Amino acid sequence: MRQCQLLGLNRSNYYYQPAPLPEQEQLLMRKIDEIYTELPIYGSPRITKELRRQGFAANHKAVERLMREMGLQGLFPQRNTSKPHPAHPVFPYLLRRKKILYPNHVWGTDITFVRGKGIWFYLVAILDWYSRYVLSWQLSRTLTADFCVEALTEALKIAMPEIHNSDQGSQFTSFEYIGKLKEHPEIQISMDGRGRCFDNIFTERLWRTVKYEEVYLRDYQNFDEARDSLSRYFQLYNHRRLHQSLSYKTPAEVYYQS
Repeated sequence: MRQCQLLGLNRSNYYYQPAPLPEQEQLLMRKIDEIYTELPIYGSPRITKELRRQGFAANHKAVERLMREMGLQGLFPQRNTSKPHPAHPVFPYLLRRKKILYPNHVWGTDITFVRGKGIWFYLVAILDWYSRYVLSWQLSRTLTADFCVEALTEALKIAMPEIHNSDQGSQFTSFEYIGKLKEHPEIQISMDGRGRCFDNIFTERLWRTVKYEEVYLRDYQNFDEARDSLSRYFQLYNHRRLHQSLSYKTPAEVYYQS
């Protein structure tokens, strides 16, 4: 960590190369990812049942452990949905019954799992809710907060939201992330309430699109290949892909219309 600070490097991109997982565990994680993307309301018990229906000798404890490592959790109301660090600040949810009316009214952010060949990565994005425009994104080998801070820093070079919304995960409640937001006092900080699983639904829909249109069509051999391929995809997503919910405009057209 100290070496990266001295060199000005992003710590999330300079960890040791992890050893590939056992083949059976790789396959199990791929199937968990596919089932969860199709049915995000499934928690570990129902994913275990579905795996068994597909012929996998799945153990509930193993599925639960893998989902935890992948950062996956069923989207259904429950207690303690998000687990912030006990020392980190938590903010109220500000978007209840609020209509999103224009670009930069509300930004949302979230993290998802991206599978590679025998390893996995974590993807964060900053999304403008009105236009569905991805302002920035970062890929990381680990779930530390620094790659999320880097994504936020890049997004703030483009514009500034009135409200920034996230879940209560430790990356978004970290002092580094909150500190970056507080550098701009005009930004209101909003966080999903515990047990309110659909507060960040726009970003969940983005992940579903990215998985089906990019990740599942590739077989990333390493971190650099995944990052380069995702870079091309987000360029297409923002500037070429027509969205039915945007009256068949691109996110960039809607975001920059004003």
